[in-house]
Amino acid sequence: MKTAYTNGKVLNGHEDMVPVAGLAVLVNGETITGVVSAEKIPPGHTTVDLRGGYLMPGLINLHVHIPGSGKPSKKQMDTKKLVKLITSNRLTRKIGMNMCASYAQTELMSGVTTIRSVGGIQDFDSRLRDQIHAGKTIGPRILAGNMAISVPGGHMAGSLAYEATSPEEAAAFVRKIAQDKPDLIKLMVTGGVLDAEKKGEPGVLRMAPELVKAACDEAHRLGLRVAAHVESPQGVQVALENGVDTIEHGAKPTEEILRLFQERNSALIATLSPAIPYALFDPAVSHCDEMGRYNGTIVFEGIVECAKACLAAGIPVGLGTDTGCPFATHYNMWRELHHFCKFCDVTPAFALSTATKGNAKIAGLGDTLGTIEAGKCADMIVSRKNPLEGLNALRQLDMVITRGRRINVPKVKKMAQVEQELDRFL
Repeated sequence: MKTAYTNGKVLNGHEDMVPVAGLAVLVNGETITGVVSAEKIPPGHTTVDLRGGYLMPGLINLHVHIPGSGKPSKKQMDTKKLVKLITSNRLTRKIGMNMCASYAQTELMSGVTTIRSVGGIQDFDSRLRDQIHAGKTIGPRILAGNMAISVPGGHMAGSLAYEATSPEEAAAFVRKIAQDKPDLIKLMVTGGVLDAEKKGEPGVLRMAPELVKAACDEAHRLGLRVAAHVESPQGVQVALENGVDTIEHGAKPTEEILRLFQERNSALIATLSPAIPYALFDPAVSHCDEMGRYNGTIVFEGIVECAKACLAAGIPVGLGTDTGCPFATHYNMWRELHHFCKFCDVTPAFALSTATKGNAKIAGLGDTLGTIEAGKCADMIVSRKNPLEGLNALRQLDMVITRGRRINVPKVKKMAQVEQELDRFL
């Protein structure tokens, strides 16, 4: 069906975007075929009246763990035990897949039309990706990472990540993961806040440089890019020196780290959403002990400093929510944009462009996603208010368009406690 979206204000996704009225965005099937004057809509198009709403590219979330909900709890979850239960038999695996499908749909209904998974259960992510692509279920476009690679005692080891003990085993795990045709490989290079053993060391190096290099070399040989969980300067440097393409989270940068980013054409994926509860919430709310809060603050400040330094140096910075961590839900990508503005001193237009055009380019999808122009995929969203005047305009949308399919007034079930606590930081 040929459709013309009209009587709205177009935000095209570029860094200098401003709302432009009087245009019609033409769509044929899954593709944007043109942006024309509303008075020059070609014959044969069904018009969709946006009633003055703001039409923009769909959001892209570059850091998601699909199986996690982001629901806060009073004690840390035993992920090994939970994953073992989910994968124990055919019935529980089916339940697990349905859960992931539901969470992915929540991303879509909140305006995220593309997600990048960076650590999941077995091959669930790629299977769900293929089901959505085949039209068997509705959801966002998925760049699937499936299982990650860690080391014994490392981040997510034994739950969402295999445990490599040698360079040869790291390369073998890359080949094993590649059998299910993922879109990327994820490495857990350092520890994190939840598995830190000492105050002041939230991102201790876990994966030896030779393992990082072996995994990256094998992934690149197979045509796969590599993302790495890193939360310390030492970890960032080791990851970049040995071939990692995207640094997930980040840490306080040195001049050498910035040089390596530029030399390797690597990008930073900032994830402010999971760090804020540890660093800024009352411990009675976050249920975080003194060491966790101290280490969380180090990580939060490191992500902010790294993002600011990368932006100043012209290094690509993308955004993701790290959904699965407490208070980081599948429906709050708009908050990540807000945090980016508030803590990294960028404008709403720049944040929105980062979450659309910028994220698409980092993901290797810049030719098909991220802006509203002819030839791009018809992944778009419509808000009632202008997000450039306040990104909370994206909190409830009038419309989500995914691969040309229109969803009017999408509904999302939200967690009252999460909304209440996060609203304190708007």
